[in-house]
Amino acid sequence: MTVSSLAAPAPAEARPDRPGATELRLAAFAAHRRARFPLGPLTLFTGPSGSGKTGALRAYEALARLGGGAVLGEVFPDPVACVPERARPDAQRRRGFRIGCTVDGPEGPVRLEVAVQAEPELRIVGERLTAGGVTLLETALRDPGRRVVQAAWHTAGSSAVTRGPLPDDRLGTALLPLRVAGRTDGERRVLAAAEQVVVALRSVYACDPSPRRMRAAAPLGAGRLLRGCDNLAEVLWRTRSECGHRYAHLVTAVRAGCAGPVTDVLAEPLGDGTVRALLDRGDGVRTHLGLLGDGELRYLALALVLLTGPGVLEVDPAGEVPAALQTLTVLADGLDRGLDVRQAGELVRLAARMCERGHIRLVGAVGDAVPVCEEPGVTVVDLTP
Repeated sequence: MTVSSLAAPAPAEARPDRPGATELRLAAFAAHRRARFPLGPLTLFTGPSGSGKTGALRAYEALARLGGGAVLGEVFPDPVACVPERARPDAQRRRGFRIGCTVDGPEGPVRLEVAVQAEPELRIVGERLTAGGVTLLETALRDPGRRVVQAAWHTAGSSAVTRGPLPDDRLGTALLPLRVAGRTDGERRVLAAAEQVVVALRSVYACDPSPRRMRAAAPLGAGRLLRGCDNLAEVLWRTRSECGHRYAHLVTAVRAGCAGPVTDVLAEPLGDGTVRALLDRGDGVRTHLGLLGDGELRYLALALVLLTGPGVLEVDPAGEVPAALQTLTVLADGLDRGLDVRQAGELVRLAARMCERGHIRLVGAVGDAVPVCEEPGVTVVDLTP
């Protein structure tokens, strides 16, 4: 595995205003052991099939969902598949996996480590939140017969730590704001670090456009783009009227990535509560999106994702934090699936421009990153054995 980055490092004393994950750690997860992956504003995992690209993105998405308060069973419906293949059970027949990340932000780098037991019962058996060499939260399974872990969080008041039980099916870091009062400087530090991690992880949108679903007309509804981009036509209908500036950028991107002339991207209601999308070719010629190739549809959908934001995408951002202090992270497995070299290059260049502004980050997986990863600002994680 090799890692390269063409982005200039930020000065050591500079702290980002918006929290963002800077490292993904897979101590033991699926095909990965003792793996550490740097994450920049634009990160592309590359390597042959079976090298672990999808596994890395799946672990990132799992951390994001746990940070948003999801229950462990919802995040890992098949937990045994996450256990390294050669992992052997201990004397109590237990097997599991370990994942973690580092989130940088106003509080400096904050590390999160999570140990999950997959067999015989799915549960979190250990969690550690650290910053500046100080352990802010630590949990451990003390009594296998109880569905709780014993937690200790930094207090720095009359006692060094406060102890109490937390459920074993949720991330303790996400629960701290409900358990810590913030009366001491130590508790306030714990809350600030936990909030930084939760804000970075919650603002994640996993996207995998499905051309088959995008071809049909979409019913009018909330106008939030689904994970598979099934309702692409509906979202185009909404965004065209809400932000003409960004929509003009979308038209420019579509013109660069689709075959034939493109003068506009349109959406029109059909009178039955649905809306369909079209490409205006000029001279009165319009092409229904259902006639486009799979690569063109995926390219259009991903360009739309990069040019919109949390208000349009189906994502649950931290509502208690101003939008100006949040960064949306897009996870795109198979980013170049179905795309030709020209489309992949145009999409990465668009991503680089959008990520440079700081409001969006992209973590994607590509089959062959050589043609598309030479763009300045791209962090390349090569998983080739």
